[in-house]
Amino acid sequence: MLALVRALWAYRGFILGSIKREFQSKYRNSMLGAAWTILNPLAMILVYTVIFAEVMRSRLPGVENNFGYSIYLCAGLLTWGYFAEIVGRGQNVFIDAANLLKKLSFPRLCLPVIIIGSATLNFAIIFCLFIAFLLFSGNFPGLPILAIFPLLLILVLFSIGLGITLGVLNVFFRDVGQFFGIFLTFWFWLTPIVYPAGALNGRIRTMLIWNPMASLIAGFQSIFVSGQWPQWKTLGPISLLSIILCLIGLRLFRRHAGEMVDEL
Repeated sequence: MLALVRALWAYRGFILGSIKREFQSKYRNSMLGAAWTILNPLAMILVYTVIFAEVMRSRLPGVENNFGYSIYLCAGLLTWGYFAEIVGRGQNVFIDAANLLKKLSFPRLCLPVIIIGSATLNFAIIFCLFIAFLLFSGNFPGLPILAIFPLLLILVLFSIGLGITLGVLNVFFRDVGQFFGIFLTFWFWLTPIVYPAGALNGRIRTMLIWNPMASLIAGFQSIFVSGQWPQWKTLGPISLLSIILCLIGLRLFRRHAGEMVDEL
């Protein structure tokens, strides 16, 4: 593990340069350029606030705030978007970088680090706008906001562990990527993001224990909607699952690294 960290550190220039190039290429040949990074999430926040604030306010138990539902929705969508970007890119990382893997010699685990860095940069920009909205509307959660750091760590570990595991499998079985894209859509709607968990009947609600993202997103929502600390005991299963997935992904990668280059 120490050798892996040293190798990644030695290629930090390659990693940072790749993240920078990805960000720049995303808005190349665009008149507004990187301004779209701000305009898109800003429009999203405004739409959810204006359209849904009054419509859904009464459907959040115990929340009388006019912006309660829009904050609830934004907290869930931002978290899910961060997760979906890392997993989505992770499952295709080796296929997308096939030419790079064949031509250059570098630590292959630089690729997942680049994915995390790029996704984190995009998330940070949108998240800062969300925080500005909370401050402007007088809904800043206060001290519990510090809990987002361990929550984000769990989210990143879970996302990259799942993404790399799928990425290795996707090299050999291309149906994996197609299937997971469909599965991710169902997963989104089976997670209390657009609707509160309380809207579900008792039997379905008890099934949320099998959805690892439900407890994680609930943690973010409790911080921003209610200004409360997450229920840490509910995060135990996803924390353990995140570590297991990272170990599985790393083992699969090390075991099949040579075969993947030949397959690509």
